[in-house]
Formats: sequence, structure tokens, C-alpha cells
Amino acid sequence: MNFIEVSEQIEKSDQLDFGSIFSRSIELFKKVWLQGFITLLLTFITMIPFYIIFYLPMLFMGLTDPEVFQNEEFPAELILPLIVLLPILILGVMSVGLLLNAAFLRICRQKDLNMAGTESYFYYFKKEFVGKVMILSLMLLGLMILGMLTCGLGFIYLLVPISLVPAFLAFDEDLSAIEIVKSGFRLGNKNWLVIFGLIFVMGLLAELGVIVCFVGVLFTAMLAKIPVYFMYKDSMEVWSGG
Repeated sequence: MNFIEVSEQIEKSDQLDFGSIFSRSIELFKKVWLQGFITLLLTFITMIPFYIIFYLPMLFMGLTDPEVFQNEEFPAELILPLIVLLPILILGVMSVGLLLNAAFLRICRQKDLNMAGTESYFYYFKKEFVGKVMILSLMLLGLMILGMLTCGLGFIYLLVPISLVPAFLAFDEDLSAIEIVKSGFRLGNKNWLVIFGLIFVMGLLAELGVIVCFVGVLFTAMLAKIPVYFMYKDSMEVWSGG
């Protein structure tokens, strides 16, 4: 669907049902917990190169001058390289997270609707998506900075529309970066309290894995992402059974 069609569908959609999305998310999690675990591991692994690039100047300086970090003051000559590399690190990490999150939601759809096909974790790592996601990451970063400037209150509000972005990225490939953000705000504003409640409750449940020697959180963390799939599915009504 194009942006006009997406907007019209959001406007005419019913209010989201907290209980329905909650129960279905738990049931779907039983089918995709392993895929969620794999997605989380791949997220950590694919972010490593960006951290290596960021810390490369410090590593190089430490090797050439082992005594440089023994002083209490941070080396002034490292400030400029780190300032330049920090945006690359942030945008790289955000982009990878969005791409893998979108792929996980696509897998959720496959499992929910019993669709045939391979579970492609790198499905969106394509030229047409990577460029869009980089722009998307820049926009989301700007929004988060604005949210932080309002003593955190704005960030709480933005948490809802931002959480919906991966769904529109995954399932509305014709939308541009700005249209994805606008769609997230349209759907988020219409169902803000329900979506925020689901994010909060599911986030708490996802952290229960900490009880199992902290390692269990790796298996439960992606539970918090599943409701977004049903939020999109119930609002857009583009698939059978939705």
C-alpha cells in the first residue's frame, strides 16, 4: 500500500484490544522464542564491527604509546576522531537493530499465518532497504534527542510511535522513511494508551529471564517485540485471519 492507503486504513481501523494482543503475543512467543533468541544474538554480532571502528583510534594509540592512558586526563588528540566516529557508531547500531527487528516481525507473520518459506534474518539487508533505514535512523535519532530535551517526558510519548516503525518498515515496502515515521505517529496517536500499556507490560515480562541466572533474558527479551506485529496486523487488516 502507498502512504495514502496506509493512512486511510489507520483512520478507519478499530481501537486495538489490549487483552487480545496480549494473549496472542504470548501464544506466538511459544512458536518464535528460538527465532527471537537468534535475532538477538545476530544483533549483538552484527554490531561488533561498529564498536571496533569506534575504539580503533584508542587501540592504535595504546599500541603506539602504551603510557598514554596512564595519565588522569583523556588524550586530547583522541577527542576529534571519537566525535567523528560516534555518529557512525550510533547510526550503524540503530540501522542494524531496525533491519533485524523488521526481519523478526516478518518471521512472526510466517509463524502466525503458517506461511511457507525460509526464516531469513537478513531479508532486509538489501540495497533498497539499507539506504532507507539509514535515513530512518537519522530521523529517529533526532526525535529521541528532542524527547530527551523535554526532561524525558517527550521521550515517553515518542516511545509509542517509534516502537511501531519496524512494522511499517517490514510490511509496507513502498513507504519512504518519512512516510514510515508518519504512519507510526498516526497509528500510535490513535491507540497511544493501549500501545504504551502493552509495551510496558510486555517489557516487564521480557525481563523475567533475568531470574534464570540472567542468561534467560536472552530467550525472553524479544517477547517485547511481538505485540507490535499484532498492533500492525489488527490495524491494517491486510492478511487473512487478521
